[in-house]
Amino acid sequence: MVAVAGAATPAPPMPRTAEVQAEIDALLAFRAALRDPYAAMAGWDASSPSAPCSWRGVACAPAGRVVELQLPRLRLAGPVSPALASLRHLQKLSLRSNALSGAGASATKLQHFNLSFNRLRGTVPASLGALQDLHYLWLDGNLLEGTIPSALANCSALLHLSLQGNALRGILPAAVASIPSLQILSVSRNLLSGAIPAAVFGGERNSSLRILQLGDNQFSMVDVPGGLGKGLQVVDLGGNKLGGPFPTWLVEAQGLTVLNLSGNAFTGDLPAAVGQLTSLQELRLGGNALTGTVPPEIGRCGALQVLALEDNSFSGEVPAALGGLRRLREVYLGGNSFAGQIPAALGNLSWLETLSVPKNRLTGGLPNELFLLGNLTVLDLSDNKLAGEIPPAIGSLPALQSLNLSGNGFSGRIPSTIGNLLNLRVLDLSGQKNLSGNLPTELFGLPQLQHVSLADNSFSGDVPEGFSSLWSLRHLNISVNSFSGPIPATYGYMASLQVLSASHNRISGEVPAELANCSNLTVLDLSDNHLTGPVPSDLSRLDELEELDLSHNQLSSKIPPEISNSSSLATLKLDDNHLVGEIPASLANLSKLQTLDLSSNNITGSIPVSLAQIPSLLSFNVSHNDLAGEIPPVLGSRFGTPSAFASNRDLCGPPLQSECGEYRRRRKRQRLQRLALLIGAVAAASLLLLLLCCCCAFSLLRWRRRFVERRDGVKKRRRSPGRGSGSSGTSTESQTKLVMFNSRITYADTVEATRQFDEENVLSRGRHGLMFKACYSEGTVLAILRLPSTSADGAVVVEEGSFRKEAESLGRVKHRNLTVLRGYYAGPPPDVRLLVYDYMPNGNLATLLQEASHQDGHILNWPMRHLIALGVSRGLAFLHQSGVIHGDVKPQNILFDADFEPHLSDFGLEPMVVTAGAAAAAAAASTSATTPVGSLGYVAPDAATAGQATREGDVYSFGIVLLELLTGRRPGMFAGEDEDIVKWVKRQLQCGAVAELLEPGLLELDPESSEWEEFLLGIKVGLLCTASDPLDRPAMGDVVFMLEGCRVGPDIPSSADPTTQPSPA
Repeated sequence: MVAVAGAATPAPPMPRTAEVQAEIDALLAFRAALRDPYAAMAGWDASSPSAPCSWRGVACAPAGRVVELQLPRLRLAGPVSPALASLRHLQKLSLRSNALSGAGASATKLQHFNLSFNRLRGTVPASLGALQDLHYLWLDGNLLEGTIPSALANCSALLHLSLQGNALRGILPAAVASIPSLQILSVSRNLLSGAIPAAVFGGERNSSLRILQLGDNQFSMVDVPGGLGKGLQVVDLGGNKLGGPFPTWLVEAQGLTVLNLSGNAFTGDLPAAVGQLTSLQELRLGGNALTGTVPPEIGRCGALQVLALEDNSFSGEVPAALGGLRRLREVYLGGNSFAGQIPAALGNLSWLETLSVPKNRLTGGLPNELFLLGNLTVLDLSDNKLAGEIPPAIGSLPALQSLNLSGNGFSGRIPSTIGNLLNLRVLDLSGQKNLSGNLPTELFGLPQLQHVSLADNSFSGDVPEGFSSLWSLRHLNISVNSFSGPIPATYGYMASLQVLSASHNRISGEVPAELANCSNLTVLDLSDNHLTGPVPSDLSRLDELEELDLSHNQLSSKIPPEISNSSSLATLKLDDNHLVGEIPASLANLSKLQTLDLSSNNITGSIPVSLAQIPSLLSFNVSHNDLAGEIPPVLGSRFGTPSAFASNRDLCGPPLQSECGEYRRRRKRQRLQRLALLIGAVAAASLLLLLLCCCCAFSLLRWRRRFVERRDGVKKRRRSPGRGSGSSGTSTESQTKLVMFNSRITYADTVEATRQFDEENVLSRGRHGLMFKACYSEGTVLAILRLPSTSADGAVVVEEGSFRKEAESLGRVKHRNLTVLRGYYAGPPPDVRLLVYDYMPNGNLATLLQEASHQDGHILNWPMRHLIALGVSRGLAFLHQSGVIHGDVKPQNILFDADFEPHLSDFGLEPMVVTAGAAAAAAAASTSATTPVGSLGYVAPDAATAGQATREGDVYSFGIVLLELLTGRRPGMFAGEDEDIVKWVKRQLQCGAVAELLEPGLLELDPESSEWEEFLLGIKVGLLCTASDPLDRPAMGDVVFMLEGCRVGPDIPSSADPTTQPSPA
């Protein structure tokens, strides 16, 4: 019997003997040598009467002696103290998955020894051979070197030896492999070499061996055994340097279930004897040099589930005998020379999940039987010679996640039934040449799609905007087609996008600056199109961008120097455009740049010397421009080919033949010519000036008399100084324009539109100032946020330059579910700071919920509540993806436009108002409903404690808003520390009182309907968001995904009227 810490009925404490005290001291020494970041051993109290048996991880025998010490996955770091050798009765020691650096001494009675997945260095201790009772030895996943000690053969009771994933060298000792009791031997992923000893395969000396894992080493040969162990089930020799014909002697192991010989150099035919392995479940022979046809006898392996023959030289047809292996789940035949048609017999494999036959010579079309495989998740038939149209029956594979038909000869259109594949993640139809027409709109309704490649086809029409609705899309390649029109600005909404390739099309318009919102973008290739306009400076915000190719277009203006902020950039190709100006010297800051091509433009000036400081630069081309001056010597020597600098008329120095002395003489002649022209121009201007002076003198004499007569009259009519000054100021002020991104409005118009910022025009009051309704004379209605000026509460106006910079940056954050900044004003007067937004006529969510409660909730049905939650989550997810933290998510900051589309407001304003005095701010927060990092009831406890807004805090606040939206209970309705909306919801769920959660407007939901399930899913999403541990809260992107999955039935469009009741506006 073993007493385990934390048992329900602990044994009474035993009197502490000297032996027990010695074990306590050993354990405390063990703890003292380690760093314990999770404080897992903090409760090891030596004064406790039940010590050490009540300590975490410690278990004792009835006599009170320690028999087990288990502390896995706790990030313990440091050496294992030799004091553990004092635990003379220790039988089990498990410290796996930590950061331990030394094994220390071992107790002599150990049976289980597990130090796998640590940071152990040095050699495998030979002293382990003294552990006569050892059954299990796990040291895999460490940094051990040296050889496997033969002394381990003394562990005569050993059942399982695992040394995988180290750096062990030398041979595998035959004595270790011959331990009579050994059942599992795992030494994969090391550097072992030489011959595999015959004793390792069992036989008479070791008939207990069941699992043999020697893969991923450097073994070069096998000593053929005289016999095989009868219990041998798994043989893994993959990833070595074994050669010769297929080892037919392995067929003697009739009980073999797994045979892995992949990644070696075996040659010859696959013998028909392999069909004798009737218990075989996995046969992996990929990556060898096997030839001939696959023997039909393989059809006798009735238990086979995985067949991997890829990357060999098999020929003939795909064996129809595979159709009889009804348990097959995975088939890999790629990289061979199989020919003929896909056998219809494969349609019998109802359990098949993966069919991968790329890089062969298959012909014909896709057989109808193929579409009977309802469990198929991966279909890869790429790089064959298949032809015909893609059958509409492709939509009958509901489980399909990856479809790769690239590199074939399919023609026609993509069938609309592709929209049935709702689990599809990868779609690759590239390289067909003859797929044509418009893309089916059903393609844009696949929510899981992550990788789309349609390159090298004949698709036409406008660049599809529908791709922007695919939230999970990471890779989009539509290059080498006939797409036209502009790139949709909505592509900037694809937060997960990493690769966008649309080269070799007929795309026109400008490069949309919104692409800078795709913060994960690593490759942007828009080359060989008809793009115009500038290179957007906003692309400099793409920190992950590695390749930017805008070559062979019609781009103009200068190269933006801000592009040097893309610190990950390795390829920058802007050649064959109409770029002007000079090469920015700041490009030298691109320390990872390997390719820079600016050729065939109209660039002027000299080549910056600083470009020679880019250490990784491998390719450089500035030919066919208007550059001048001397080529920097370092660049000239690194790129000695004249073609890299050719066709620049005034460029000189090696490797060009043009000498810089001749260039200087020509420049001198040009300067003299310009000087002569300048002197002539000055002389002509002087003569003209003389004539002008004469005319002016005559005019002055003529009008002098009239001026004197009028002077006295003017003095009498002059206004008082005070009124004159004020009028002048008003005139200047009335002409001062707001900086508007899309219209022209003056400050004077705004003062008039808000009735001199009258209290009656106040829409809301927030921490960042007052929001006014502004009704302009031409009918435009806007919302004006006036930031606070200097006052007694400590708020001060931010400096004008900083304000403008922050406002310009905020104006670039655009999303359909965010209030978009339309303009700003920064004075005069000097203390006025205004922000201009669209007017939201339907109020905010707080008002809407209040109106709903007064009308029994009938104006807010379930579809409308779901659309509100989904819209807000999308807006907040876009903010987080753009690097903006909201900090105050609450119903008052969720506004509705004329179509009841929700817009999240009041974000990104903290840098525009500086608070003087932390104490004053804290005092103000303590006496109001607003904290420095959010509003009471909505702010996350961890954010309130830390005093800092975080993404996790935003997720918590959104969760509270979601629960309020679904239940109709405001956080303020719950009083006391022991009750809040989260605890209340959990208690109702635990009690089974789900109906209590329903807001009155949702009481009509049928418990048997899909909407009832959708409502409960929404509640669960809210509870996930409000998890007490910030690390347990999902990211907002995941929240969007979950809320999209909450609607089983069809969604109501966001612009639809959600109810027959009048709006709360």
